[in-house]
Amino acid sequence: MQNPNKLSTNGLGRYGEEVAARRLTEGGLCILERNWRCAEGELDIVALDGDTLAVCEVKTRSERGFQQPSEAIDQTKADRLRHLAERWLAERWPVHFSRLVLAAERAEGSAPPDEAAVGGPAPPPPGGVRIDLVAVVNPVKGAAAVEHLRGAV
Repeated sequence: MQNPNKLSTNGLGRYGEEVAARRLTEGGLCILERNWRCAEGELDIVALDGDTLAVCEVKTRSERGFQQPSEAIDQTKADRLRHLAERWLAERWPVHFSRLVLAAERAEGSAPPDEAAVGGPAPPPPGGVRIDLVAVVNPVKGAAAVEHLRGAV
C-alpha cells in the first residue's frame, strides 16, 4: 500500500474509511453497507451495533492539518446526515432486515419463513438509530489514531 502520508485528499479519505471500517468491525459492529449514495449525498458506513443501527460519518485528517475531524460536522452537515439516515432506512433497511431474519432462523435451525412474512414491512431496528463520527488522524509516522464517537451527531 502506498504511504498514506503522501495520498491525495481523496486517497486520504479512502484510507480513513478503510481504517474506520476495520476498527468498527474489530469493535464488534457488523457493517451492512459502505459508501451508500443517493441524489442527496452519501453515507460512509452503515452498521449494526448490537440491535442499534449506526450511521457512521468518517472524517480523516492529516496530523499536520489545521482542523480536527470532529470540527468538520456543522449543523448543515448534521441535518443532511439525519435526512440521509432516514432515506437509507426507508430504502435499504427492509432488505437488510430480511437477510438478518433469514440468517438468524438458519442459525437456530428452524425452517425459513415464507417470503410473504419476510417481505412485509420491516420493523425499525430495536435499538433505534444513531449517527456516529469516526475520526481518523493520520500521523506522519506510525498507525492512524481512530476515535469512534457514538451518537456524536
